[in-house]
Amino acid sequence: MSLLTIAFPIFDPVAIAIGPFAIRWYALAYIGGIVLGWIYARALLKNEKFWGGPAPISLPQLDDFILWVTLGIIVGGRTGYVLFYNPAFFVQHPAEIFELWKGGMSFHGGFLGCVFAVILFCRKNRLPILSLGDIVTAVGPIGLFLGRLANFINSELWGRPADSSVPWAMIFPNDPLHIPRHPSQLYEAALEGVVLFTILAIMIRMGALRRPGLILGSFIAIYGIARILGEFFREPDQQLGFLWGGLTMGMLLSLPMIIAGAIIIVAAWRRKTANQMTPPLQGMS
Repeated sequence: MSLLTIAFPIFDPVAIAIGPFAIRWYALAYIGGIVLGWIYARALLKNEKFWGGPAPISLPQLDDFILWVTLGIIVGGRTGYVLFYNPAFFVQHPAEIFELWKGGMSFHGGFLGCVFAVILFCRKNRLPILSLGDIVTAVGPIGLFLGRLANFINSELWGRPADSSVPWAMIFPNDPLHIPRHPSQLYEAALEGVVLFTILAIMIRMGALRRPGLILGSFIAIYGIARILGEFFREPDQQLGFLWGGLTMGMLLSLPMIIAGAIIIVAAWRRKTANQMTPPLQGMS
């Protein structure tokens, strides 16, 4: 082992075990992301200055939506993984589609699941789709950050081989090659979690929620960029490898997000602001 290689800290993937009952860190990441996101979303809805008046969604409506979005994340995330990353395996082993405790979730599938949850819930309750989409995506980086930390704890989705110029390279215990690699899970936690959350929070402080769809479009576009950057350091899934021109599945799925996000941003910026007669917050032009 190189002197510049950091020993990977060994974590028990099971966070809590009581007899045969066990809760894994990965499950706690999902639970924590949903709970913390719900708390942050309630804070955003309570602050009328962010909206230029009363928020278009009530707190009880948000509380009812939590179950919908949770199902969207789980069903969409698992379906996306099955279809995008390992369809051949699950065709041969269909029963394992439901074995979620073995891992295998796709962000892009989970995001599409959230989109369907937002659309269905808004139609049922006659709520503005873009405004609820803004709230969901404003809190989304919290779950992304925790999820990437869980990937790191589980020693999964590690990075590409690193040379001696990377002093923080690690040898992951699950890596059959036992070579120093980029801790790409931490890179993604920083980009998709901390950086994305900070950008959206600043935008909200500057009045972005008054333009329905602006936070939604920004999340989609910036996540796509962050994911592509992270993919340059992340080892592709073994069953897929590199695809066309050295691209990975994560890159290919993120490219349409950048385009779609940019379109939504332009449309939101051209649309009249909500409560347009209300003076904007300081810093909003």
